[in-house]
Amino acid sequence: MNIHEYQAKEIFAKYGLPIPMGEVATTPDRAYSAARRIGGPVVVKAQVLVGGRGKAGGVKLAKTPEEAREKANAILGMTIKGITVKKVLVAPAVDIAREIYLGMVIDRAKKAVVMMASAAGGVDIEEVARETPEKIVRTTVDPTIGLRDYQARDVAYGLGLAGNQVKEFVQIAKGLYQAFMDNDASLAEVNPLVVAPDGKLLAIDAKMNLDDSGLFRHPGLDDLRDENEESADERDARAAGLNYIDLDGNIGCLVNGAGLAMATMDAVKLFGGEPANFLDIGGGARADKVATALRIILRDPSVKAVLVNIFGGITRVDEVARGVQIALEETGTKVPFVCRLVGTNEAEGRKMLAGANVAWAATLSEAAQLAARAVQTGRAEG
Repeated sequence: MNIHEYQAKEIFAKYGLPIPMGEVATTPDRAYSAARRIGGPVVVKAQVLVGGRGKAGGVKLAKTPEEAREKANAILGMTIKGITVKKVLVAPAVDIAREIYLGMVIDRAKKAVVMMASAAGGVDIEEVARETPEKIVRTTVDPTIGLRDYQARDVAYGLGLAGNQVKEFVQIAKGLYQAFMDNDASLAEVNPLVVAPDGKLLAIDAKMNLDDSGLFRHPGLDDLRDENEESADERDARAAGLNYIDLDGNIGCLVNGAGLAMATMDAVKLFGGEPANFLDIGGGARADKVATALRIILRDPSVKAVLVNIFGGITRVDEVARGVQIALEETGTKVPFVCRLVGTNEAEGRKMLAGANVAWAATLSEAAQLAARAVQTGRAEG
């Protein structure tokens, strides 16, 4: 679950990060009032759950409250990467002498949190990692003992900080790490962490992604979800207990198991197709859940074929087949289906779908090839 900048700032502030707090406004007049209360120059920042706000014109400096109203009026209602801006953050403007990137991420290979920092702050860290990886300083945090002071100091020295800045950086890094851990985050970053002209460090931006699987431990965090920035498909999928992510391709994928879902998407791309979604129905899914998943997939007009790849263990193949049957009957779709259904009650499942517009595949490679072909021909062949 992604949360807005202002929400992440509120969390980070509780852990001692030096954040110039602002106010959220949903109208130009409220932006004007917020700027008056803050006093002095302010920054008006679009609050949307996508990157690239500054490049899209969603971050503007205002020297007066009147100008803040004008800037808010220009930003509110604009579209950034398909998302309409409905609120802005009005925050104190800060003089910047230098910018730093600081973030916490999970390294799954190391099974630990990795702290990443770069002197090239204020830009996409992915771009830095790709073009100038030597500018990134990393340290792996032992999950049994947490982030140690010496690790944070080493990173600070690697960034060229000195004197009291090192002490400030250690406190900021430890606070960010603790916020990451306490809230079951998958990402926590400050970009930029700025060095002000007087040498002090300030966190003027904040980003935090929360692990959906950990939200049951934090009842209050789920209230931070902004459903206005989720698609109807994402909301319906979450309500049905489906792991769903919308993508830009034309082959709808229905799979059980996250690893198998990723392998299926890779196979689709390998044979010239493009997955339209990531969708994991999980283990033990019944027919109604499968039917709901397919209804969500088929609502996407870009879907030209559907690939159902099920390895039936806990998930019974006949239940999946019944779900496919329900979806086909209810939607009346002409979109061709390719099914690889193997495992528990496989024979029964095949019988249930006999005569349907379904191509059968014995392997994932064959299924991916048939799905890519079905996009071109509009028919299920195989």
